[in-house]
Amino acid sequence: MRKTLVAYFSASGVTKKVSEKLANAIGADLFEIVPETPYTKVDLNWMDKKSRSSVEMNDRASRPAIASKVEDMSQYDVVFIGFPVWWYREPSIIDTFAEAYDFGGKTIVPFATSGGSGLGESGMNIGALAKDAHVIEGKRFAAGVSEEELRAWAEAFLG
Repeated sequence: MRKTLVAYFSASGVTKKVSEKLANAIGADLFEIVPETPYTKVDLNWMDKKSRSSVEMNDRASRPAIASKVEDMSQYDVVFIGFPVWWYREPSIIDTFAEAYDFGGKTIVPFATSGGSGLGESGMNIGALAKDAHVIEGKRFAAGVSEEELRAWAEAFLG
């Protein structure tokens, strides 16, 4: 089996729970992408065009700082990257993560949590930032997804 990492950003805790289930289901290491400056409830108010998340998402060059780094990314063959869907794509902090490492020769599998929105162009966006990686289209999951469903989905990328 290939060495696998589940890296995730979670604003409300939903993506964290799904990521923990996925890592447990496939025996992967787990890494939380924590913003250097944590998001507050006010920051996450998507209805306020001046909120931090709205400003970041409207600026495609925005790269929120991450508090810590994966110690040795070179050991991983497959990296699942989890996030909530924001504005029909990955949050800007995922772009920061995708640019922070050498993903050459690795498989990246995006996955997201959302009440209904799909991943949009997230896979394509991540692929453009994670140079020389093989990026899979990815999948959206509901909060209540089971470990069994996650395992069945993920096994296709672990062969």
